[in-house]
Amino acid sequence: MCKLKKILYGLKQAPRQWYLKFDNFMSKQGYTRCHSNNCVYIKRQNDGNYIVLLLYVDYMLVAGSNMHEINVLKRKLANSFAMKDLDAAQQILGMRITRYRKNQKLTLSQNEYIEKVLKQFNMQNAKPVSIPLASHFKLSKEVCPKTQKEMAYMFKVPYASAVGSLMYAMVYMRPDIAHAVRVLSRDMNNPGKEHWMAVKWILRYLRGTTNQALCLGGSNISLQGYVDADMAGDRDNKRSTIGYVFTVGGTAVIWVSKLQSVVSFSTMEAEYVVATKASK
Repeated sequence: MCKLKKILYGLKQAPRQWYLKFDNFMSKQGYTRCHSNNCVYIKRQNDGNYIVLLLYVDYMLVAGSNMHEINVLKRKLANSFAMKDLDAAQQILGMRITRYRKNQKLTLSQNEYIEKVLKQFNMQNAKPVSIPLASHFKLSKEVCPKTQKEMAYMFKVPYASAVGSLMYAMVYMRPDIAHAVRVLSRDMNNPGKEHWMAVKWILRYLRGTTNQALCLGGSNISLQGYVDADMAGDRDNKRSTIGYVFTVGGTAVIWVSKLQSVVSFSTMEAEYVVATKASK
């Protein structure tokens, strides 16, 4: 039996060991772990300055109000870990960061990522459409393959890969496709031709909205929330769809679209359920 003296990339316990080591380092530097996100660390100075560090596996974003303190943190990180300093953040995890310092704003976009996805599924020259999911798509288990011929056809279609690519864009940057992607992900184990046509419809929508971006910053930082629900919109089990979005300064920062876990007996009950979920 051999004892590993170094955690190898690829072991099941490797991510956990890496996180414990990094968390221990940040605690020693006086940083506090965020309660709602264990990969966000915050340190507040006595003079009112602050530093925020966001960890995503082995990628880091550092933001703060004092450049000197940021440089001190980066030197300590470089002394403890093998790292590469990329200076001011311009792109991370497929997101492009563009700053407008005069207006104290920045935008987040996924132009390059969306172009890559469109090219991957041969939709780069597709005709754009104006809405994420048209009303003529009646997606349910009724349109799932029922014969061996239909199953064999869909077996060759990269449905799961396409929906996964759309889901990545939806989670990080695109609240406008949240509902459409949620509908498509319900039948991942047995999608039909209608599902695949709906996927290509969303890709056509992205073709026409590639340059859309989230704009953050400015003087208005008020928090607002919006909630809504339909009534028994799911064609299979009659559950209602809930959706909510919260904005800071008019820009979406969190969004959700999913089925309710219970069957509502009235529109009022459906609305109460989504309001409760959003409040939590």
